[in-house]
Amino acid sequence: MIKNTLLLTGIAALTITLSGCMGGGTSMFRADPEHSAVYDASGPTRLNTLDWKYSAPDKTYSSPMVANGKVYLGSNDRHLYAIDQRTGQKKWRFKTGGNVEATPATANGIVYVGSWDKHMYAIKDSTQAVVWKQKTKGPISSSPIIVDDIIYFASEGGNMYAADANTGYRKWNFNAGAPIYSSPAIYGDYVFFGTLKGELFAVNKNTGQEFWRFKTNGKIHSSPATDGNNVYFGSDDKRVYAVNINTGQQSWVKKTAGPVLSSPAIYDGRVYIGSKDGYVYAYDVEDGTREWEYRTEGGIYAPVSIASSTVYVGSTDGNLYALDADEGRLRWKYKVDGHIYSAAVIDDGHVYFNSVNGSLFAVK
Repeated sequence: MIKNTLLLTGIAALTITLSGCMGGGTSMFRADPEHSAVYDASGPTRLNTLDWKYSAPDKTYSSPMVANGKVYLGSNDRHLYAIDQRTGQKKWRFKTGGNVEATPATANGIVYVGSWDKHMYAIKDSTQAVVWKQKTKGPISSSPIIVDDIIYFASEGGNMYAADANTGYRKWNFNAGAPIYSSPAIYGDYVFFGTLKGELFAVNKNTGQEFWRFKTNGKIHSSPATDGNNVYFGSDDKRVYAVNINTGQQSWVKKTAGPVLSSPAIYDGRVYIGSKDGYVYAYDVEDGTREWEYRTEGGIYAPVSIASSTVYVGSTDGNLYALDADEGRLRWKYKVDGHIYSAAVIDDGHVYFNSVNGSLFAVK
């Protein structure tokens, strides 16, 4: 596969790739089904120290997921790794037949992970035994989400799937007609996701029936987020969109100077998102007014995460940035050994994030 394709795939995975801890033993990409990317746990507002670093044997486009005292991370060596959250030591690894670039999810002691081998796996966390696996029509780079014991996931074959999280029994699948890298968000009765054809879909989560679709002028790698009024996402057409969840009509749109592959976070009446132009933007959710912008020294593909009124986001300049959510001031930045395409996760006073080179960091 050519280098550019690998890059885009990695970027999608990052878009797809974020996790967060929720109640009831469920953790997933972007912290919750709505993809708010807001973490209840406290994060460092002042940089103290590197607690530990773990080195995976190959590149890591997957974002970390934190749950059950472990940090889970997929690698291009075809394995999912479980790292002890306190010590940074490997607890176990699970082998698939392809790259693991999607972020895993977990619920009720089961870890769910998609692979480029065209399978979604459900594995028991305590033993790594396969509970079930399901074949798809393409590699999986999109991260799954779990709501009410139903897992929703997509593949590059263009299908969005809904299956029983405990048994793997497929409830429905929806053919979107183009590869899906975007991770789905859910609010109410609807699943929202984008495709590489540039369309954002709203599909009934119970029946798999299309509700509406919204067309952009570029591929959608960005994973949408919703606040119950609008769905927010970026497109390769260099724009950030807000689309009404009930009508599928555009509420507002803002142009940046680069493609927007980053995934947004929603916090305190604002949408936070990065652009390939190197800026992090904060927009008002109501009308798209730009509240502030912050310039990094590289393109931003990574999704944005928020905790403790702080915006955490990685850049291709090799820094993880911590910005004041209200004013966009730099609180601290941490330099690592490569580009950061994936999302940070916040838990227990730490920020967990990884570089594409395979290094996983726990910073406090």
